[in-house]
Amino acid sequence: MGSDLVDNRGRGEASWSWPSVHPEGRKFALIAAVISAAFALLAWETLAWPFAALVPCIAAFFRDPRRVTPQGDNLVVSPADGLVTLIKQMDPPKELVLDDGSGLPGLPPGPVTRISIFMSVFDVHINRAPIGGTVRRVVYIPGKFLNADLDKASEENERQHIMIERGDGRAIGFTQIAGLVARRIVPFVKPGDMLAAGQRVGLIRFGSRVDVYLPAGTEPKVLIGQRTIAGETVLAEIGQAALIDGVRQ
Repeated sequence: MGSDLVDNRGRGEASWSWPSVHPEGRKFALIAAVISAAFALLAWETLAWPFAALVPCIAAFFRDPRRVTPQGDNLVVSPADGLVTLIKQMDPPKELVLDDGSGLPGLPPGPVTRISIFMSVFDVHINRAPIGGTVRRVVYIPGKFLNADLDKASEENERQHIMIERGDGRAIGFTQIAGLVARRIVPFVKPGDMLAAGQRVGLIRFGSRVDVYLPAGTEPKVLIGQRTIAGETVLAEIGQAALIDGVRQ
């Protein structure tokens, strides 16, 4: 991007550029490069070349391209790059619903629409805030490392729940889920942080999934099989159906 001032009225500039590498990945690329150099000095080229090839692969995995988030008070943007593999009605995780002792309400109980986005090892793994607001909950749960494409991964895998609440009381919950290869969920936020829609909230290493729980009455604008771009693809638009008599549902 050539300018931070971009809108739908022709202001701002855009140009292609190489995506940056997130600091979380730079250390892994450096380790691979040092090992490759060490093997090369020892004349062990058979081992040096594979580690040298790992350097650009690691950089590509941890790439962190800039994103331009659509503007709109009621828009819910995708928190992840990937493939929409499931859209279904179900209850939100209990960790986002039950009283956590903070005195702040969680998500209302009852079925809502869950959108599941699967991230392969080829996708960008930086996750972003689906709405702007205040982080109310960040709940980490250890677990298994099943294939993230399986529905039961939402309840059995290592995962992290995040809830963001807008100033008007509307809230979105989403879950970062580790997968078969993914072994680490790295958070960038904590309860009390103020976020803008599309802001980076964390990453999951090496293939995983993100589940998004829309407010009750909110219809998704994506289809199963559609690919999403974190911070840019609009998943849904929260309308009056999500509020009844001014009370968050």
